[in-house]
Amino acid sequence: MSTNIDLLLRDVRGCTLCEKSLPHGVRPILQANTSAKVLIAGQAPGRKVHVSGVPFDDASGDRLREWMGISKDVFYDRDQIAILPMGFCYPGSEKSGDLPPRPECEQAWRKRLLEQLPNIEVTLVLGKYAQAYHFDHPHSTLTELVRSWENYWPDKVPLPHPSPRNNIWLSKNPWFEKELLPALRTHIASILVQ
Repeated sequence: MSTNIDLLLRDVRGCTLCEKSLPHGVRPILQANTSAKVLIAGQAPGRKVHVSGVPFDDASGDRLREWMGISKDVFYDRDQIAILPMGFCYPGSEKSGDLPPRPECEQAWRKRLLEQLPNIEVTLVLGKYAQAYHFDHPHSTLTELVRSWENYWPDKVPLPHPSPRNNIWLSKNPWFEKELLPALRTHIASILVQ
């Protein structure tokens, strides 16, 4: 028997709202179940993820799992972890990196999906588009927001995107790995079945 979230996910995966705007076609990529306790709110799938159809099946995912202190098996257990990017399809790229997530996903699906996730204990918010959606008051920079992580703890955790493109940011902000990540790993371990 299908549940409400299964029906909703089926509809999302069949979505073609921005088909004409996506240079590589539609392929909504997300993961969720009503029992999930951790929500990963990211930007949009990248090129490699678009090809594989598996969320965070790339170097960003490797780093994110390391930050969280969990295995791939736990990460891809939809009963424990929901992955809802701001855009569900790969938006394409430009010289400086991937294009922003398409706004159609947020407008058509995001609120309805979040309503189906009543057991979320922590939301990891990756990158500026997800942070603009999930945090009420603006911060002048990503660094300022992530630096103020304790203000949102333990319900929401602002994180830089785990992309290798952020290696310079990580090297300039050693407090992130010394202060935030140990607390994050401990918190995630207390929530999930490892």
